Amino acid sequence: MTFSIPRHWRFAEEPRLWLLLAVLAVAIFYVVLQRRRSTYETRFSDVELLASVMPARPGWRRHVPAALLVLTLAALTTGFARPTADVKVKRDKATVIVALDVSASMLATDVSPSRIQAAKTAATAFVHGLPSTFSVGLVSFSGTAALVTPPTTDKNAVTGAISALQLGGGTAIGDAVGVAVKAAQAVQASGNKAPVRIVLLSDGGNTVGQPVSAGADQAVQAGMPVTTIAYGTPDGVVAVRGQLIPVPVDQPTLESLARTTGGQHYTALSESGLKSVYKSISKEAGTTTKRKELTSEMTGLALVLGLAAAAASLVWFRALP
Repeated sequence: MTFSIPRHWRFAEEPRLWLLLAVLAVAIFYVVLQRRRSTYETRFSDVELLASVMPARPGWRRHVPAALLVLTLAALTTGFARPTADVKVKRDKATVIVALDVSASMLATDVSPSRIQAAKTAATAFVHGLPSTFSVGLVSFSGTAALVTPPTTDKNAVTGAISALQLGGGTAIGDAVGVAVKAAQAVQASGNKAPVRIVLLSDGGNTVGQPVSAGADQAVQAGMPVTTIAYGTPDGVVAVRGQLIPVPVDQPTLESLARTTGGQHYTALSESGLKSVYKSISKEAGTTTKRKELTSEMTGLALVLGLAAAAASLVWFRALP
């Protein structure tokens, strides 16, 4: 299990940190002794006599073992206070529901070769990039929303269903969220309590079915965040009976859906941009934040510092500090 850089340090035994004052006192005492030594040396008026009496010193190196020893004590004291921190850890399992907009506006070619083809390619890569232990389901929506593939660890089944999606009229975003929530709840009812993430891509606004707010309420009640992707450029158009009809993205609605449910909101204006968004989502879905005690890490750091102090002293002075 891989951990990232710790954040938000806390201490289970915080009063023990007062012992750091003792460590500070040791450091101050060392500095005072060094100053007294310098004062004593300057009392010799004959420089040649001083050179003959005092042995040659290695300059700054004589302070290194002491500094490392102080750091060792500081690390040990910090570990004694039982520090904990928020760390990123890989998830063992999760359920991801991919909801794809297959409305007619996805025929727009402002995203090459077309919105729908680029979306299928990026979604396929996203599914295959998820950990093998993750269950993935597919929801498609246009005039209605439907569960195309129930959550499964068979990634090939999901990607095959993505490639076979057909376009239709209308955009039922609210219904899509509702269907995705019910699909995830069915998985949970079977005993799989893995966390759920709904990832919804749309290039338009809600035109049919229940309001987006109703779908958001269902997701909130189920504790399932919805990550949204506003897909397409402001200049997208589709040809309908010889006329070019603008198909802009309703970004405020999608952003509100994500914010209300505790998910993230992204914007993708190209196929490469969409792949980058899916990669970020995959990284986010694959990790979670946990509280971890770092006592062993601090003890290990103290051991390394202590060994370094001993090595420096033996190499330079033939003695332990």
